[in-house]
Amino acid sequence: MSSDTPTTTPSTATAPRNSTSRVILASLVGTTIEFYDFYVYATAAVLVFPILFFPTGNETTALLASFATFGAAMLARPVGAIFFGHLGDRLGRKTTLVASLLTMGVATFLIGLLPTHEAIGPWAAVLLLILRLAQGFAIGGEWSGAALVATENAPKGKRAWFGTFPQLGAPIGFIIANMLFFGINKALADDSAPGVASEAFLSWGWRIPFLFSAVMVIVGLWVRLKLVESNAFERTKQSGQVKKLPIAEVFKNHWKGLLYGTFAMLATYVLFYLMTSFTLSFGTRPTVEGAQAAAEAAGKEFDPATFVAGAGYVYNDFILMLVFGVVFFGIFTLVSGPLADRFGRRRTLIWVTIAIALFGFTFVPLLGGGTASIMFFLALGFTLMGLTFGPMGAFLPEMFPTNVRYTGSAVAYNVSSILGAALAPIIAVWLWGLGEGSPMYVGFYLTGAAVLTLIALILGSETKNVDIDE
Repeated sequence: MSSDTPTTTPSTATAPRNSTSRVILASLVGTTIEFYDFYVYATAAVLVFPILFFPTGNETTALLASFATFGAAMLARPVGAIFFGHLGDRLGRKTTLVASLLTMGVATFLIGLLPTHEAIGPWAAVLLLILRLAQGFAIGGEWSGAALVATENAPKGKRAWFGTFPQLGAPIGFIIANMLFFGINKALADDSAPGVASEAFLSWGWRIPFLFSAVMVIVGLWVRLKLVESNAFERTKQSGQVKKLPIAEVFKNHWKGLLYGTFAMLATYVLFYLMTSFTLSFGTRPTVEGAQAAAEAAGKEFDPATFVAGAGYVYNDFILMLVFGVVFFGIFTLVSGPLADRFGRRRTLIWVTIAIALFGFTFVPLLGGGTASIMFFLALGFTLMGLTFGPMGAFLPEMFPTNVRYTGSAVAYNVSSILGAALAPIIAVWLWGLGEGSPMYVGFYLTGAAVLTLIALILGSETKNVDIDE
């Protein structure tokens, strides 16, 4: 009998079910580790990698090279989405989630063991790129699987609420990663140069957060190995509806959902990377006055015309401001679930996307102000991030039937990562330089992405009442 031929569906009334606590924990822990690994790399891409792996002699060039490896992972994510999506739709969610988490953890751990440019020259950057691609490959299958665990096991009428728990991994991972970096940086700080990474931090301190990921992965594996498959997938498998090649089915019969999901996520991704990577770069970049004073103290020439200025905060101060903003990210991620369950995913996202488009015009007046102004900017931006990111945990999986749901939602999510995230840090740094230190053009970039997402949402349809067991 062909695997595509339907048969009578056996009863699943007595099938074992995952408890609510197990569903929430299993979907939350994996994405927490995923985003923890992301933030650890993002922080190191700003503070460490330009110095240790890309010593070009020019700070802006080194930062761009570092962000290039950061963005390269996004290119590997669709490949991982196809690979892990195939496994998830053919073999089941549980096995695939364990495999993606293990791959991610090993790659992150090995980054913490890499020799630097001083030890092996350009090969250090090559090895860093390879492991970053491995991270991206693993992430390609992680999010979708976690979202499916949450939504396929959700009670009726609460899918968006349950779908916010894998999304909650983003703010939790941010806080864990950055507070760990903060503690290490503070403990190893050089009192004579408070705004500069110490020799101890650059020598070995930066490696600790990467190595610590192994502990988190072990916890994540323990939780996920206790899962049982969702009834939705079991019914699909028992009725012979499993597809031999899920990706072909997605492109043949569900390409509209793929396009819709990809562009619906675009503004979310751009906002996400601007609020994390760009703001960290901008906030910790010296002002013109600060850079000039440092150059004079070192006896070096300084040309303000070629210098791209920032807000001038030391890392330890600005990271606490970011953590303050991320608290709003977590709160409003949870708030977005009940809103999307009540008013619908599409309607909720349309209003939030309009707000994101308007938010792009606040970059100059708010980021260019004092501490209170910047903190308000961070709180507002991360609030919008929570409101747009939260509903995606249910919105994307609902666009696809069970037998291609893993593949379809994973590919849409990760192709959007190329359009909205792989280029975002590089474009932002370029636009930042084009504005001669002003973030104005960076804000316009966010507004443009929001307009594209708004068009997709207006042309798309609501998924709130879709039968996810179909």
